[in-house]
Amino acid sequence: MNIIKQIHKDFNDYLERLFDISPNLTTKTSFTINADEKKSEFGDINSNAAMILAKELGKRPMEVAELIAGGFTHEMVKQVALHPPGFLNIYLTEEALQETAKQMLEQKKTFFKIYDKSKENINIEFVSANPTGPLHVGHGRGAIIGDVLANVLNFAGQKATKEFYINNAGAQMKKLGISFKIRCKQALGQDAQLPEEAYHGEYLLELAKPLAAQEGKTLLEKDHQFFADYAEKHMLDAIKETLKDYGVTFDVWFPETKLHNAGEIDKALKILHKNGYLYKKDGATWFKATEFGDDKDRVLIKADGQYTYASADVAYMQDKIDRGFNHLTMILGHDHHSYLMRLKCIQKALGLDQHPLDVILYQLVKMKQSGDLVRMSKRAGNIVTLRGAIDTVGKDVARFFFLNRKADAQLEFNVDLALKKTDENPVYYVQYAYVRTKSILQKAQENKAYTDISTKDIQYITQNEAMLIKKMAALRSIIETICTTNQTHLLTYYVLELANMFHSYYGKNRVMDEEHIDRSRGRLLLISILKDTFETVSTLLGISCPEKM
Repeated sequence: MNIIKQIHKDFNDYLERLFDISPNLTTKTSFTINADEKKSEFGDINSNAAMILAKELGKRPMEVAELIAGGFTHEMVKQVALHPPGFLNIYLTEEALQETAKQMLEQKKTFFKIYDKSKENINIEFVSANPTGPLHVGHGRGAIIGDVLANVLNFAGQKATKEFYINNAGAQMKKLGISFKIRCKQALGQDAQLPEEAYHGEYLLELAKPLAAQEGKTLLEKDHQFFADYAEKHMLDAIKETLKDYGVTFDVWFPETKLHNAGEIDKALKILHKNGYLYKKDGATWFKATEFGDDKDRVLIKADGQYTYASADVAYMQDKIDRGFNHLTMILGHDHHSYLMRLKCIQKALGLDQHPLDVILYQLVKMKQSGDLVRMSKRAGNIVTLRGAIDTVGKDVARFFFLNRKADAQLEFNVDLALKKTDENPVYYVQYAYVRTKSILQKAQENKAYTDISTKDIQYITQNEAMLIKKMAALRSIIETICTTNQTHLLTYYVLELANMFHSYYGKNRVMDEEHIDRSRGRLLLISILKDTFETVSTLLGISCPEKM
């Protein structure tokens, strides 16, 4: 157990003994590392315990704070101070900071682990685009949120599976086949026009040209299913290739057709029928969604016997649970807001509401170049693709930019900024910080006085390094917060702050100084921990750690 976590545990144990309260109550209190230089006068750790417990105890927050501060002692705590309206500011000893640095050096990534053995088996479904065209930049935002969330959960000790639901059944696939056949006719020189509701993107024409050249006019003798299947396969292959180049790989590719072909939909609907939540009306089968808070009941089977999208949703949710998942997470565009209610209704009707269901809705992406917003429209064919974004700015920049905003806030992707190779570009700024740590450590190897840096050099860590040590240690709480709130953007915010703090430290402190060898060894030890921390965060973000810049 790392030293900060141990102090936190001892602090909570003290609260439980002092006020005779349960651990459930202390878990509601905060214990936050203060790594903000502007707030350094408020201690090394801040807690709102007094304010949280005051209501439960029927006392004033400052009165509770005085009781806590007056009795809590710890060998690694120098002082506990009060600040209105009841904050507790905890000041650590220099030994505590040195021990924290020592543990980070020794434990490396393990220092930031949260769970030893998790009982949760989490399914994270994201992107799940129809295989009717290339991925657009909006998909890029959903993809990075899901990918980084899974990275963080698995790193922390959870078990998370990344899943892509292939919407390859229903009317859109029929429309894809029609659209592609018309494009093949055009590729063969025929005067064929796409209907308004067809897919108008040039990508289908580009797909049709080599096929038409290979097959000739005999191509048009093939049935509709051939065109639908051919286009679906190639569109899905293109989606997979784009995601691969984006650094996103899925554990499971789940086709909707599997639900139809394996009888999973009938099986799931029988559960709803058994539970009494289906009824017949006008020849159709309806789900009593209003009983669970929806604004209207939903048709599951049309009068002509065709399943609706909602029926597949029922089967898909049941299938995930049947495969052993006990925590479901879905990442969807903001236009699926009403879909969230439908999912919650389905979950309750199937009797699965004991399993957590998280739905992360992300807002629109706007591409801005040369000061102007780039218009996007999939139907019209002037789609701004994720492939285009990756090819233009690179994988690292694309991932970082798409993540560097809270999911429920609109994101404006500034292409001009993304192309800059200066400190203005946040990715360049972070990667340059990492390269600087490597360069310093490599240069140190040229001097025998700075070789074999080890835990013995912890003693040379001083208050000058305190803020950086705390900032690095705070990564653990960032990871823990992401695991509980799904707020993946916190990781980009964190690494930018860490890079800024390091650049500032480097500008004020000479790392290698022949007149102060011991102090230099302590600072080199700090740089070594920094390098490891940058590598850890970069791995979680899925961006590279360049050798030089």
